Amino acid sequence: MKRKFYTELAYLIGIVMLAFGTILITKADIGVSMIVAPAYVLHLKLSEIWPFFTFGVAEYCVQAVLLVLLFIVVRKFKISYFFSFVTAIFYGAVLDGFDMLLAFIVPQTLVFRIVLYAVGFLIATFSVSLLFHTYIAPEVYELFVKETSTKYNFSLSKFKTVFDCSCAAIGVIISFICFGFGKFEGLGIGTLVSALINGFLIGGFCKILERHFSFEDGLKLRKYFDK
Repeated sequence: MKRKFYTELAYLIGIVMLAFGTILITKADIGVSMIVAPAYVLHLKLSEIWPFFTFGVAEYCVQAVLLVLLFIVVRKFKISYFFSFVTAIFYGAVLDGFDMLLAFIVPQTLVFRIVLYAVGFLIATFSVSLLFHTYIAPEVYELFVKETSTKYNFSLSKFKTVFDCSCAAIGVIISFICFGFGKFEGLGIGTLVSALINGFLIGGFCKILERHFSFEDGLKLRKYFDK
């Protein structure tokens, strides 16, 4: 018999775990995921000038720009778009919180860095599978892919791949501009690993969750996010 799992709880746990996993990946310093690459590289550079420009701040600044681009691309506004930016701010705040709490982690060996990356990556992919089971608005990254592919009848999986690769390319360009040509700050083998197996792991975690849990709404709020 499946156990009940509230979708709102899946959202909260998913966001917290995603932030925790992401910080562990950055601590490993062998490459962040393609999607967060632009925000992370900007944070690395601009925080040298403005200490307040944390990873979390960089995240929702980049997502704010992406949200404006979404308005231009789809030429309409939905209330759910606003909620996606709220999610981005919430995620950014939790991200910065974990960054401060885990400041004591400074890996000295390659083995420790690999372990950190592996643990962070598993936590991050599991958290995304949780977020796939909630109606609450996702971050702007996922919203942009979903709304744009729907608007122009693109294949969701193919457009997602194009979007991810575009984020990686933008991250590389920003890194070259900020740190010098040939400098791949924040990008590395971990970025490639993420690109290759991220979708596979998320799909596997989704199947496990659906095998053991029945996801149901605990609050009557879905109608506000479907508008």
